Amino acid sequence: MNPFSVSSSNRKIDPSRRRGGQFKADGSVNDNDRVEIGPTELAFQEWEELGLTPPNLARMREYRLQRIVKELQKRDLAGVLLFDPLNIRYATDSTNMQVWVTHNHARACFVSASGHIILWDFHNCDHLSAHLPLVKEVRGGASFFYFETGNRTDEHAARFASEIKSILHEHAGENKRLAIDKIEIAGFSKLTQLGIEIFDGQEVMELARAVKNEDEINAMRCSIASTEIAMKAMQEATVPGVTENDIWSVLHAENIRRGGEWIECRILSSGPRTNPWFQECGPRVVQEGELLAFDTDLIGPYGICADLSRTWMIGDREPTAEQKHLYRVAYDHIQHNMNILKPGMTFREVTEAGLLLPEEYRPQRYGVMMHGVGLCDEYPSIRYPEDLECHGYDGVLEPGMALCVEAYVGRVGGKDGVKLEDQVIITETGFENLTNYPFEDSLLGD
Repeated sequence: MNPFSVSSSNRKIDPSRRRGGQFKADGSVNDNDRVEIGPTELAFQEWEELGLTPPNLARMREYRLQRIVKELQKRDLAGVLLFDPLNIRYATDSTNMQVWVTHNHARACFVSASGHIILWDFHNCDHLSAHLPLVKEVRGGASFFYFETGNRTDEHAARFASEIKSILHEHAGENKRLAIDKIEIAGFSKLTQLGIEIFDGQEVMELARAVKNEDEINAMRCSIASTEIAMKAMQEATVPGVTENDIWSVLHAENIRRGGEWIECRILSSGPRTNPWFQECGPRVVQEGELLAFDTDLIGPYGICADLSRTWMIGDREPTAEQKHLYRVAYDHIQHNMNILKPGMTFREVTEAGLLLPEEYRPQRYGVMMHGVGLCDEYPSIRYPEDLECHGYDGVLEPGMALCVEAYVGRVGGKDGVKLEDQVIITETGFENLTNYPFEDSLLGD
């Protein structure tokens, strides 16, 4: 079944967690009619064949909550108020119309500095989090955006702000220091009018999410494995005469079949559309001898991002010397940059130790040398030397941080471009590459 080699690291199955019985391998209830979303039986079967251990969901959820609590207590914050659905997912592991809620803030979550969680869900959706014991209260009424509340937006925002003030008094006494990740203007205004001090909740959550425990890493292994199986099906569908959309649709379908959730972008291009980068897939018919390049940007099982990039030849034609050169430059770039990684390095040190792109490829360099990854692209962003002073910031690599190491290589005005990206985890002594999908021998050859 396995179409490519798999690292043997941390690939042991606990017999007590095999399929069947009252619980699934991740500890979720084995109920065909369950409300919670999650991996399909196909995914569990494939993971078992690959020797992968699913996460223990109860333990993972508790770890995440304690990460948030630690960041709140460090800053003497009464709590954090969350509207970003990815942050709500991290705090509660609850999910509800994730993409829709991203641009319609109809859900919210409060986490106190002592770990008390209150979830405001979309109306009549209390049942969606009933399986989550860490969620102590489920309420409604966190919507105060114009589509939902029209010319009564201020009224609804004022009511919600008053509710938050009461919650802060109950759980934090006189401490009115509240972190918020994202909020509608009306809500921000009403909270400040009540004397609540607002702090940066994105900082709290990004730093909490940055370091993964064993269960999150296992969830990431599973998500990546499912994504790579989907990529194999994509590659088999990459033949002359089909459209870019035909190929991309395979990734969507195979992700959903395994309990994956959505794809954040649709960055796939072929032939002359591979240069410049960031062109999204469309109706173009792919041709023999062209390159096809893509970035998965995929939210897979457990809501974990698998952010991988590969570039393939279309058809059986021998690659040109230019195609091989571009591929080799990109390959050497990410191999060098991941091999320098170790805990304790500052982000600046990573930038300075990184391999410089040849000068002709720098104008179209990717936005980052590498970035964090978890539920989506996350902190940190580690910049190229050219961007360090304008956009760089510092921090330190820690064991448990997951990073995507990537490169785009293409000349300004060139015919082709190559995109490659692997996902790694920082360990106690260095790094481990979680990615197993092979590179293309025909493009690496001399």
